[in-house]
Amino acid sequence: MNLYGVGLGPGDPELVTVMNARILGQEDVIAFHSAQHGRSVARGIADSYVRPDVIEEHLVYPVTVETTDHPGGYRGAMDEFYEQCAARLAVHLDAGRDVVVLAEGDPMLYGSYMHLHKRLAHRYPTVVVPGVTSVSASAAALGAPLVEAEEVLTVLPGTLPTEELAAHLRRGGPTAILKLGRTFESVRKALADSGRLDEALYVERASTDVQRTARLSEVDPASVPYFSLAMLPSSQHAPQVCSAEPTASAGHVVVVGLGPAGRDWQTPESMAALADAEVLVGYGPYLDRVPPNPRQQRLPSDNTEEEARAREALSLAQQGKRVAVVSSGDPGVFAMATAVWEVSAEFPTVAVRTVPGLTAAQAVAARVGAPLGHDFCVISLSDRLKSWETVTERLSLAAKADLVIAIYNPRSKARPWQVGAMRDLVLEHRSPSTVVVLGRDVGGSGERITITTLGDMDPDMVDMRTLVLIGSSTTRTTPRSDGSLAVFTPRRYPA
Repeated sequence: MNLYGVGLGPGDPELVTVMNARILGQEDVIAFHSAQHGRSVARGIADSYVRPDVIEEHLVYPVTVETTDHPGGYRGAMDEFYEQCAARLAVHLDAGRDVVVLAEGDPMLYGSYMHLHKRLAHRYPTVVVPGVTSVSASAAALGAPLVEAEEVLTVLPGTLPTEELAAHLRRGGPTAILKLGRTFESVRKALADSGRLDEALYVERASTDVQRTARLSEVDPASVPYFSLAMLPSSQHAPQVCSAEPTASAGHVVVVGLGPAGRDWQTPESMAALADAEVLVGYGPYLDRVPPNPRQQRLPSDNTEEEARAREALSLAQQGKRVAVVSSGDPGVFAMATAVWEVSAEFPTVAVRTVPGLTAAQAVAARVGAPLGHDFCVISLSDRLKSWETVTERLSLAAKADLVIAIYNPRSKARPWQVGAMRDLVLEHRSPSTVVVLGRDVGGSGERITITTLGDMDPDMVDMRTLVLIGSSTTRTTPRSDGSLAVFTPRRYPA
């Protein structure tokens, strides 16, 4: 039952040491931190080294900035969080399992691991394995020696007050300033106040394939991530610098699923794809769900302009732009992915990929239990791109086959009658007691879940933002502990 603190280096998985790679491949439990968005740089670095059956403890910070309603303030909230994390890991250690805590860079240099080390190392055998630091990686990226001869290297956190940073900087000598991101403008002011702004160089995501170096004075504050450093290397060698722009990459299109509602329903992959984009293309209300970023161009369009939207995105990518086409839910389910792939034949040199998202059907099903627990199908009631006769034929066959049916696009101003027609058609093959779930705006401010039956379903309760789930003959309701109903479809089907 050993506790390991392992440093994974600054980002490139090939910079993981041989010892750390061995530990990652043989231990029982890995623990890693992330902000509430769920993305963990450390977990990503370790991915190719860990066993598929490893137990994972995902430690999500309660806050990442010093604004909190915790009675103890930011420090109180974080102390309580680290106590809870230590308790979670102690359960595994007490059970005789080895626990590996992942850390970017080196675990003992401004790392979250240290807070767990202080709470656990006196109770359990502990091994700390160093890693390549972000400071070392940044010096390598710049091609600039950190220190020579009798020079002294100073490492400062960017979270220091501006005046204190400036005071340290006035002492001169090689310096590295970590933790930029939201502190960047304060750090730049401290550099200017100390007369050292012209010396300062900028390194972003050192050692990764999106590494960027620049003169710090030329960097747009809005583009600065947390994983960036300000470097003032040895004055005895001039480094080979670097443009303020990231290394150019070939234009491409990525079709991104936003999930059914806010950020909590997005995947880390989708958020990373959006963050990398230079241009965002999509239906206006969906674009509004992506937080604005001044370095990104946003091109909204109407909901019925899928083909034109796809062509515009591909054309921009052909010009070298990194383009994200946003789509609600999953882009491959009645959404933009097909439109982009259809038009992509006209742009054979443009790379296209699809990033999946949580579908509306999955979101509604999760809210009520597990109605999609057996065979199901998904049908759109829209007859804009197919005939109503095709819709009714498929509905009849699905109803006759006793599939659970998820109904998308059930109603619009131009076709308010279709929901009632759909209900009547399904009733030709299903009992009026068939369970029906109406899920409106799941995850949003207008969320409403209604559990009813096919016979009692009121078509007027259904609008374009509602997903209709029609159960099979085996779909059941069951009471919850709070008195409400849950819905599930058994895994076994009668012979």
